Amino acid sequence: MAPRDATKTAATSEAVDPAPANETTPAKTDDSNNAAPAADTANLDTIFSALKTLMTTVDKLQKSRQEVGDIKSLIVRMLDGELLSGEELEQLKKGVSGLSKLVKIYSDYQTALEKAQPAREILDTVLK
Repeated sequence: MAPRDATKTAATSEAVDPAPANETTPAKTDDSNNAAPAADTANLDTIFSALKTLMTTVDKLQKSRQEVGDIKSLIVRMLDGELLSGEELEQLKKGVSGLSKLVKIYSDYQTALEKAQPAREILDTVLK
């Protein structure tokens, strides 16, 4: 029985010694290869998130512009000293109240547009 135990011990020690060295080297290589795609994926997620934010902001901006309506001509007329009809005055009141919201959304749009600019490089590369 002694020879069997000795054989198992020798075989086990031989099998154990080379295996960790072989396993350690590929593991390090795999980690370094996986780190770069993970960083790129995080970057892509950020870029696509910025694009989605831009789309949402554009939608809000367009809706807000529709809510405000075409009040520029009414404001110009009012600033020129013209009197407005009751209907025009109501339209102006409604438009001016939405104007501050429009200005805020426009500011958000400018910020979203700036953050989404890196997407151009990807689109230029991918959609040649």
